[in-house]
Amino acid sequence: MDKIYNLIEKIKNIIRSIPKRIKIFIIVVLIIIIAIISISIIIKEENKQKYELYNGSNISEDKYPGYKELIDDLQKSHPNWTFTLFYTKLDWEEVIANEGHSDERITPLNLIPDSSNYPEDWRCEIDKDKRFDNGTWLCASDKAIKHQMDPRNILNEDNIFQFLELKYTEGAQTIEGIKSLTDDSFLAGDSIAGALVEAGKNANVDAYFITSRLIQEQGRSGTVLSRGYEFNDIIVYNPFNIKATGNSSEEILQNAAEYAYEQSWNTIEKALIGGVDFVRTSYIDVGQNTLYLQKFDVVKQEGELYTHQYMQNLLAPKSEASNMKAIYEASGTVDTNLNFIVPLYENMPEEISE
Repeated sequence: MDKIYNLIEKIKNIIRSIPKRIKIFIIVVLIIIIAIISISIIIKEENKQKYELYNGSNISEDKYPGYKELIDDLQKSHPNWTFTLFYTKLDWEEVIANEGHSDERITPLNLIPDSSNYPEDWRCEIDKDKRFDNGTWLCASDKAIKHQMDPRNILNEDNIFQFLELKYTEGAQTIEGIKSLTDDSFLAGDSIAGALVEAGKNANVDAYFITSRLIQEQGRSGTVLSRGYEFNDIIVYNPFNIKATGNSSEEILQNAAEYAYEQSWNTIEKALIGGVDFVRTSYIDVGQNTLYLQKFDVVKQEGELYTHQYMQNLLAPKSEASNMKAIYEASGTVDTNLNFIVPLYENMPEEISE
């Protein structure tokens, strides 16, 4: 105690010996430092993404035009539904610029099928006719990206499930519901349907999402990755197409098979369980917990923006959402307690993207 007392006395003496002008200068400097730190904290907090449960009046119609009426219409039709407002704190045009293709990026983040079903101006100006992935995909234009990313094009009965929070909800996801989608598919049967529900429950992931993701990735008949593919003298399975990337069909297949081999996915059951866990830990646990957010990486939680996406297919969220809605309707659980996460962007135009 004597040592501490002596130290305090020494500090007091040092302070008394400092000239008054220097004391004032030190105080002023400290005040400035504290002010700078406080301002930095305020700015950081203002730019921090946040989530807020919508209560019917806590959204600015001036800052976010067109949202409120659309949400209110959905909530009126489905009283058990809730909506979480996700304030991304990202500028709309900046988001589109980063999602669009550029000379600095070898592979586009967003691709569309090479099909006459889509307008000519949905092909990006850069690499307009260049083929990607397996040769049947084209680079998507900013106009196409805007249309698919604008939340106001999604806040309707047909597309809303792109925003569904992908969590397991007791009583909402049933074996019967899964079977309604998987009949006449490679996932047909009571045992697989039961396994999908169990996998969703164990991982706290929407079992209907798991099912629709598998159909989206593999088609109804499945592919060699879901039926089994020989790699290094072992039959492996990768029904979620994890790590299925490359610029040719063979390269894509080899990369996906190699990943399955490394994970020891030598049965479809192991691949299903492992695949669900991969999606949960790699996407849902870092805030990408809707179909929309898995496609469009606007969540800062994982450290980066834009590049951490599950798929390049620009239209995948819309397609998967349609499958999920069909399952919920078929199982009679579409009006259970479901939550939808709606992203809000800064400086949104009054007009909804065409």
